[in-house]
Amino acid sequence: MDLKSKIILISGPTASGKSYFSIKLAKKINGEIINADSMQVYKELRILTARPYNKQYKNIKHHLYGIQSVKNKFSTGNWLKLVIKRIQEIKKRKKIPILVGGTGLYFKALTDGLVKIPNIPIIFRNKIRSLQKKIGQKKFFEELTKIDPLIINKINPTDVQRSIRAYEVKFYTKKSLIEWFKNTNSKFSEEDFFKIYIDFPRSDLLKKISKRTENMMKLGAIKEVKKFLKLKIRKDNTSNKVIGIKEIRSFLQKKSSLEEVKEKISIKTRQYAKRQSTWARGQMKNWQKINPGDLDKFLKKIN
Repeated sequence: MDLKSKIILISGPTASGKSYFSIKLAKKINGEIINADSMQVYKELRILTARPYNKQYKNIKHHLYGIQSVKNKFSTGNWLKLVIKRIQEIKKRKKIPILVGGTGLYFKALTDGLVKIPNIPIIFRNKIRSLQKKIGQKKFFEELTKIDPLIINKINPTDVQRSIRAYEVKFYTKKSLIEWFKNTNSKFSEEDFFKIYIDFPRSDLLKKISKRTENMMKLGAIKEVKKFLKLKIRKDNTSNKVIGIKEIRSFLQKKSSLEEVKEKISIKTRQYAKRQSTWARGQMKNWQKINPGDLDKFLKKIN
């Protein structure tokens, strides 16, 4: 298997061993690693986002990790501009770009192009969110299909975030989200990519998640959150969504015990992993699914 002309994409649920595998692959094929995780861009949150360690950086060149302060907003569009530039630079050096992460939207933006939807005012967006909370997801989705029939069978009826997004886009722009997506193009062709999805068995993944939560605590996650809270980041900032911040804050306020916090973090991480797997089933059908036990066999096949 010859990958020298490819842009390699590696995804999988959180705690599935993507970073470890990508480093082994990079060593074998003279590659450089680029971050494709929306939370690992934040420099102040190394532990909670499970960012690769400095030892790993020394062996293999890593890009776009810890590049953004939690004080600033960082969008998929911001990431896409940076990643295209990094891919081109790596290829000029005759090396192979390897993108690693669990943010499905980042990969979709790279392979399919980014939808250029006009900015929707926050006041308007908040009204849509209030409506969804008031009437519940089931009724909200029914209303969505009335104003935008094109989304039927395109969005899971239980997907709250995408339903809200589709509703606000249709209502504000008078154009379906599906129509917006049709008008997008990638900078690259489908043949440029080699896509790998680490398909971790759920039962094994649950054990890994619990171990990782314990390890984060030992590495200093509580201290990291203390520093984060002192920055007084706005509630609507994406960095507040990092799993562990809310839970550890509760511990610091003496509302939860440490054991309760660890359990809550593990539960939330498991839920996140499930959402990633659901996204992969719907959006990553043409990716090569590899069981963790077969990763070493895969490496041996590569020239």
